[in-house]
Amino acid sequence: MEAKVEPLTLPLKKPFAITGHVFESLQGVVVTVQESGFTGRGEADGVYYLGQDQQWMLETIQEFLSNEKNLDRKALQESMPANAARNAIDCALWDLELKTQGVSIWQKLEIQPRVLQTVATVGIASPEEMAEQASNYSDFQNLKIKLDDNEPVIALEKIRKARPHAKLIIDVNQGWSMEMLKEFTRHLEKLEISMIEQPLPRGEDERLIDYKGEIPLGADESCLHTGEYEAIKRFYQVINIKLDKTGGLTEAIRLARTARADKKSIMVGNMTGSSLAMAPAYVIGQWSEFVDIDGPVLLARDVRNGLKYNSGGVSIPSPALWG
Repeated sequence: MEAKVEPLTLPLKKPFAITGHVFESLQGVVVTVQESGFTGRGEADGVYYLGQDQQWMLETIQEFLSNEKNLDRKALQESMPANAARNAIDCALWDLELKTQGVSIWQKLEIQPRVLQTVATVGIASPEEMAEQASNYSDFQNLKIKLDDNEPVIALEKIRKARPHAKLIIDVNQGWSMEMLKEFTRHLEKLEISMIEQPLPRGEDERLIDYKGEIPLGADESCLHTGEYEAIKRFYQVINIKLDKTGGLTEAIRLARTARADKKSIMVGNMTGSSLAMAPAYVIGQWSEFVDIDGPVLLARDVRNGLKYNSGGVSIPSPALWG
């Protein structure tokens, strides 16, 4: 088997701000594996808050590939920890396996795929600018609102006025204290917010034991993979699964099945990314109540054979792209 890794750098339409970080462009990697005339590809875009940037992924994958002669998905789970670098390799191996066997991912997993309705993501800006972003996404009935601790209720009030019938979830990216959560929740319930994602910093989850709000809470940074699930599951009703966190589709499927067995709701998310990164996430989306695979919507240009976004609906990935 031949394998290589290359950088993938794509411009965003405009800078995209979340709590503590601004994305200027997509800085990812693509792993390509070839065997017996078949080719598989996988993309990873890094976990910025863990230091897994493009250069780290390139170096980590290159070192792994130079030392690993017999690549397969099972051995990969055992020889590399869950991280973004493993995600790119894992998804490439999935793609190669499917193409070699002449089956689709849906046949392999015995799934009848449904077309997914993704959120469009509103980045942090002034309340007026965020309301304008929400209005510009009029084709999307589901919106995800990035918030910090600066006027979040005012921003949401303006967004709700601009989009009175949209389903709104909010993502705080660890930006609130427990006191803020309690204070803001009273207002958020009146605004019919459907979910609050990662309100507190990672590691402070036990402070949620006395949370009494009616809005479901979602774990993102607090649950990277199955190994962290047991410690946090009692504090959250929703688990956000991102393949860059789980280290690939293999572990993402395992986490989804584990959480669903506990009657948790699933959200599939992304760390930005092209359609190549969204395609395997589309698999997790089949089991998800909340779908966030709008990475390509933020890009100035996408990869070839990309997903199509029409009125919030995301086309089922073509095998020419992945799977």
